[in-house]
Amino acid sequence: MKKFQGLPKTIQKTVRYIFQDAPVDKLEEIQKVIEQAIQTRLQDKLQ
Repeated sequence: MKKFQGLPKTIQKTVRYIFQDAPVDKLEEIQKVIEQAIQTRLQDKLQ
């Protein structure tokens, strides 16, 4: 739980939304967007 508390508030809110309110049909779309953002950021860091 300490790791979760150390994350930015926007990430905490996003995770809560996914657990509590996100419709099941939107979860795959949310997952793709988050994964794409992470991959883009990692690629930018490595270049």
